[in-house]
Amino acid sequence: MATDYDAPRKQDEELKEDSIEELKSRRGGQQSSSVDEDEAVAAESFELPGADLSHEELSVVVLPAQEDEFTCGSCFLVRHRSQIAEERNGLKICVECAG
Repeated sequence: MATDYDAPRKQDEELKEDSIEELKSRRGGQQSSSVDEDEAVAAESFELPGADLSHEELSVVVLPAQEDEFTCGSCFLVRHRSQIAEERNGLKICVECAG
């Protein structure tokens, strides 16, 4: 239903004159017949660009830290030993975090 925003609004006196029964009867007749759609169901109809990877299974091989690597005590990234800048409280700090 279109709304006419240029139409004059009801004054406070007119709003007070509407009885609760009258408002309920108007409301009952104007209820929408549309049903709210579930967001998950609505999202299934959208297609995102690119390939459909929903049925793909990802597998990652996790390797332990190598002898020439360390974990930075600040950013917690695994780095090569050549990236050690300093040691604070027994934790090795990389060049990027120390700078």
